[in-house]
Amino acid sequence: MEQHDKKLFVLDTNVLLHEPLAIYSFKEHDVIIPMTVLEELDSIKDRKRDVSRDARVAIRALEDILGGPTTPEQILKGVALPTREEHSEVSGHLSIFPDHQVEFIIGSLPGDNNDNRIINTALHLQKIHFPRTVVLVTKDINMRLKAKGAGIERVEDYRTDQLIDDIRFLAKGFYQFAGDFWQHVDNVSTDRKGRHTVHQVPSDHLGNEHYYLNQYLIDEDSDFCGRVASKTDKHLEIIDRGRDRLMHHEAWGVKPKNIYQGMALDALLDPDIELIILTGPAGCGKTLLAMAAALELVVERKLYDKVIVTRNTPDIAESIGFLPGTEEEKMAPWLAAITDTLEVLHKNDVNPTGSVNYIMEKANIQFKSINFMRGRSIQNSVVILDECQNLTASQIKTMITRMGEGTKLICSGNLAQIDSTYLTAVTSGLTYIVERFKDFEGSANIYLNGVVRSRLAEFAEEHL
Repeated sequence: MEQHDKKLFVLDTNVLLHEPLAIYSFKEHDVIIPMTVLEELDSIKDRKRDVSRDARVAIRALEDILGGPTTPEQILKGVALPTREEHSEVSGHLSIFPDHQVEFIIGSLPGDNNDNRIINTALHLQKIHFPRTVVLVTKDINMRLKAKGAGIERVEDYRTDQLIDDIRFLAKGFYQFAGDFWQHVDNVSTDRKGRHTVHQVPSDHLGNEHYYLNQYLIDEDSDFCGRVASKTDKHLEIIDRGRDRLMHHEAWGVKPKNIYQGMALDALLDPDIELIILTGPAGCGKTLLAMAAALELVVERKLYDKVIVTRNTPDIAESIGFLPGTEEEKMAPWLAAITDTLEVLHKNDVNPTGSVNYIMEKANIQFKSINFMRGRSIQNSVVILDECQNLTASQIKTMITRMGEGTKLICSGNLAQIDSTYLTAVTSGLTYIVERFKDFEGSANIYLNGVVRSRLAEFAEEHL
């Protein structure tokens, strides 16, 4: 490749915090890290937050390449990126740009903050390396707008780890056929396997849709409901669940209000499914169904020993120590949604408060901070990971790899309520696991379509 065909990618700090090994993601192109980015990583690495670990990993990755006998002149010019097993196409160079030493062109942004200095660096490189393409890569939307306004021709988000381009294409966990399901099928073989009725249907009879394991199949005009048990190139094996059967599921006194909740309860109560992912708008019943199923499985069916509830809390690392009480008591303000749900489940009892306290002890419900999960191995438990939309892919991986033998993990979240600074619906860890686990035989994903909390909540979700 000619030198002018190789692009120059200038990375912002948030790219390295999002993906510490992002320097290996640009194939044959060159990567430049402004000195300002190193200063920001240095200020972040010692904080008592989860992002500090990512900063340290990024710094070590840079040290592995630029450390050792490398001279300052080589670092400024560019050091060849080593090939890695998972990044075999890498052939570009990595360099550090001393942006604090450069007198930038007149008309560039004021250098009074780090974002402006990084933008000025990209402008300077764009000028001196013309006609090579210089690309500023940042996950900060406002910085992308400022960079465009300042005159940088190519500004991009970091999308290498993005599995889908539009959240509309995210797997919903079910597929609804128009009309009657059986009208689409000309040839079917039906058999009994244990207590299940299993249909073997030719794949080409069901259109071009890509079906995956544990995906539910429903239709508009009949009571058919099935779940994909296995698939080959030519056939789908579908367990007949039946819409009526799903609508009669019950967990801790909770019955489904629509077919989507019925499918969710069916998966939640199945001991063979170890990971259940519940997505959907506010008020669709994610937390209520998860908590009801957990109590049913632990207290009534005695399939698990305890319930562990945790969620992402962006500022918990600093603030948890200042709150009074035990870890469970410190977590209570962030897990009020769970205690609210417990109160709803027992609101008709003679003594609701006493019932909630009794059940919390009986089911051994524990509130845990996600920050203290690393290194643990959780056995024979139901783990509810709430508000997953605010977790990165690496944070969710950390949680999933904590799950030991006999543990069921329930992840829930609403991709329309992301609070994290640099996450979007398509880069959220929740989106990541929906796509990565959709062909895993031990997982099921359900999009709970429809708000059932109240007519007020439903109207707000649709019109605000």
